[in-house]
Amino acid sequence: MSVPRRVLPVAVLSAAVLALSACGGPPAPAAAPDAAGAVTEVNCGIEVTVPAPPERIYALYQPAIETVHALGLADRLVGTAFLDAQVVEPYAAAQQGKPYTQGLPQREALLAAEPDFVLAGYNNVFATTGDESISTRADLAALGVRTWVNAPLCPSADGLSDEAIDPGQVSMETVYADLRSLGRVLGAGERSEELVGELQAKVTAVQERVAGAPRPRVAILLDDDDGSYRVASGIDFGTRVLEMAGAENAFGDLTERRHVAVSKEELIARDPDVILTSTCCDATTTVADGEADVAQIRADPALAGSTAVREGRVYPFLFADRAAGIRGPYAAERVADLVHPE
Repeated sequence: MSVPRRVLPVAVLSAAVLALSACGGPPAPAAAPDAAGAVTEVNCGIEVTVPAPPERIYALYQPAIETVHALGLADRLVGTAFLDAQVVEPYAAAQQGKPYTQGLPQREALLAAEPDFVLAGYNNVFATTGDESISTRADLAALGVRTWVNAPLCPSADGLSDEAIDPGQVSMETVYADLRSLGRVLGAGERSEELVGELQAKVTAVQERVAGAPRPRVAILLDDDDGSYRVASGIDFGTRVLEMAGAENAFGDLTERRHVAVSKEELIARDPDVILTSTCCDATTTVADGEADVAQIRADPALAGSTAVREGRVYPFLFADRAAGIRGPYAAERVADLVHPE
């Protein structure tokens, strides 16, 4: 069922230093290690200082889990939680056997794993509201636990969620800068540079393939249990995926939240050329599981006259493929195959 109620990537904190400032763009340039070998980086406006590379990492949500694997640090994972789909290849095998819980841990359970670093793929786990909140970053910092959030969806302050995102930072450039910054903190700077190069090459290959082609208008649709719909908005990273793939978000002008409820009349009025599902949320979910969502959309009589349904251009797509992280270029390859099949 494609009804994710996820918010966005959050910030990081430091056991030694916690400096809240306005959430800006990509992480600040690296501060040189001091004489003792400590490294300080800035994530979502919060300084994160580590005296040495963290050894006990707890990763929450798909983007964070996949980032740790892509950096080659699977051996440091003491816990993982809440995958929306299978971990992307070529890192799926690395996740097997790692401690995993299907839902988010309670604060006490998180601390019981004795992490020295918590990486979150979405900012809602550090928000002061919502049923997915675990603790603020300031609270964990007071306990000596450093934190980090995948940066494209930084809130403007600790404790906030996706109601406070800077749309200008929802980009692959922010992903690249975040990976470099995180790599320095985790002692994986060389690998992070290699990874950025790999991702950039994927994006370039996709963009070259679709250059000059017509740009279809695409709606990423979440079909809820009550028969209503939500769409991925302009501040959702799915919009960047579509752009990399040579398409545009039919609802890209909406920017208040990542998921926006829309009427069926609005869907008909905007009449996207293509509809993608937003299927999730289980560690075993694959694109094939999205066929049920496709069938539901195609069977909705209210959408029968829409271009996408009429022309059979409703395709299964994963919520995980909209994540702001290393998965973006892989998702862009898939979308390009769907919207530019020739």
